[in-house]
Amino acid sequence: MSRTAPDPSLVRGATVLITGAGHGMGALYARRAAREGAASLALWDRDTVAIEQLAAELSAQGVDARAYPVDISQQQQIASAAADTRADLGTPTLLVNNAGIVRGAMFWEHDPERDIEQTVRINSLGPMWLTREFLPDMMADASRPRRILNVASAAGTMPNPRMSVYAASKWALYGWSESLRLELERSGHRHLAVTTFCPSYISTGMFDGARGPLLTPVMTPERAVEKAWTAMLRGTPVVMTPWTVKSASMLRGVLPTRAWDLIADRIFHVYSSMDQFTGRRTPDRSDRPTESGIGPS
Repeated sequence: MSRTAPDPSLVRGATVLITGAGHGMGALYARRAAREGAASLALWDRDTVAIEQLAAELSAQGVDARAYPVDISQQQQIASAAADTRADLGTPTLLVNNAGIVRGAMFWEHDPERDIEQTVRINSLGPMWLTREFLPDMMADASRPRRILNVASAAGTMPNPRMSVYAASKWALYGWSESLRLELERSGHRHLAVTTFCPSYISTGMFDGARGPLLTPVMTPERAVEKAWTAMLRGTPVVMTPWTVKSASMLRGVLPTRAWDLIADRIFHVYSSMDQFTGRRTPDRSDRPTESGIGPS
């Protein structure tokens, strides 16, 4: 399936739901869906102004784009927004779990609620809660192919200092996403494919200050969206990008742990990639380097 050409007809006439749609990659996914003929867009973000502006922009192009202010760290808000989306637009054809946050710090510097719980809620539980809301209807209606894109991270495939909670949340997302894929395939729901996207650093502002490891340039959001979107339409199970992400994962799998630690630290510089991390500074909490709420992972 991963080698087949992407089918543009999957987008034409589709209903597309995107979390973290107000900025960065989320907005790029929305504009791409509109450009490729989506009939309707559900734009989810807690930045009400940003998604309302984007909805107005895309509606002017003839797409039924609607803004849904929602904090995906809150299950009840997800349930309420899902009910509104279902009533307004129906069941999503394409579901893009894009929203995410990061706190780049040593583990003991994380606040238990503000950092640890919030990161896990947004990066791990939010996508699970949201997918669970729509999955039964997506499974039941096989009249057209459907897709789920889960934006994980290279951090979900290997450890890295100053990313402990973020890595844990993306590790959970990766494991859930792949398990869900297998469950759907084994249950015969072949019209519904799940893609897990595991990129290295992307220049959205979320990882400002981070340095790409050896031979691993920081990707542009446009390049990342191109890879993720194409893979989703193809039904590719997992995408690790750039190529060094997959190579590093394979090396770590075969080398003794201490040997990999030495190579990752002193040759590839993976373990020092977050040493200069600053992150995007939020208007309301300028002292805390973090993604400004709901944004690309």
